[in-house]
Amino acid sequence: MKITCLADLADAARCRRLVVKVGSSLLVGKDGVRRGWLEGLVAEIAAARARGQEVIVVSSGAIALGAAKLGLDKGGRGSLADAQAAAAVGQIALSGLWAELLGAHGLTAAQLLLTLEDLEDRRRYLNATATLTRLLDAGAVPVINENDSVATQEIRFGDNDRLAARVAQAAQANAVLLLSDVDGLFDRNPAEPGARLLPEVRGVTAEVHAMATGGSSSGMGSGGMTSKLQAAEIAERAGIALAIASGLHDAPIARATTQAIGTLFLPKRKDAGRKAWLGGRLRLKGALVIDAGAARALGKGSSLLAAGVVRVEGEFQRGDAVAIRSEGGETLAHGLAEYDALECARLMGRNSAEHGELLGYAPRSAVVHRDQLVLL
Repeated sequence: MKITCLADLADAARCRRLVVKVGSSLLVGKDGVRRGWLEGLVAEIAAARARGQEVIVVSSGAIALGAAKLGLDKGGRGSLADAQAAAAVGQIALSGLWAELLGAHGLTAAQLLLTLEDLEDRRRYLNATATLTRLLDAGAVPVINENDSVATQEIRFGDNDRLAARVAQAAQANAVLLLSDVDGLFDRNPAEPGARLLPEVRGVTAEVHAMATGGSSSGMGSGGMTSKLQAAEIAERAGIALAIASGLHDAPIARATTQAIGTLFLPKRKDAGRKAWLGGRLRLKGALVIDAGAARALGKGSSLLAAGVVRVEGEFQRGDAVAIRSEGGETLAHGLAEYDALECARLMGRNSAEHGELLGYAPRSAVVHRDQLVLL
């Protein structure tokens, strides 16, 4: 059974495995941890478990908590060094808080700290999948955060919205619920008169992206509506529904599911596991720019041949993930390169019959094989 409405997120038959993301501004207020609100949310998680659902929590808040303890300004986000130090201190408090509150309901919390590389590298991604599966089978509630103490600017998610979507992929979840400081996606800035909340979105398009504004309204987190739409794109490639709802109210899960207040993004397709992982990648090593003929061939399910490549960008090795773009700049696909960047540059625009002589060895069948490629 597929998820068709917000109420289905509280239906164990339709949503057996749910990922709930909690933003920093919901966990930490001006006076510290919003303990009463968090106790209510944990009670909702316990109720979900009682009705047969498995729940994974993606929790922000470590940097905000640590910054308060260390006396750092700008919520600990004044510099990368501040954020790393704040996270190291705050993560202890954050994990202890979740363990205490879940334990009061007889639930065991399990902490996982992940970096971008943990979910971008295929082997480490599968390791994360195995760990999450075993924890859920054992009855634990995984509580996940980005490992901000070691993540650098170049190799970090930067927001927990996209992390939640990638975790949902790895855990083969049915849905993601992003609890935020807004009710959902509006057709324009919600501060403008006449702004309308969109209850449902089928596929994130350029028009949908145009409705979003970047940045966190609270100034405490690192996400914004743009990052939430990117999370929805990641989720939809794996056939996972994603909802955005306000966490500013008590019992936010019940408010979203019983009153249908929020935006539900319904997936248009479901890629196989490997292709969903590839399509959801956030870090690519380079790009292959292709002509119109090659773009049409990809749309028909063909591999990418060197004859259709007009430009090679970046430095990448064989097996690295690359973007495949049109000459107009549109990203058409992600794929794993069969050659390194220098070899691709030598082969681009040339027919397959010439490749052996150019390379000095028997060539491969394609620059990116269709089995290692996913259209976006």
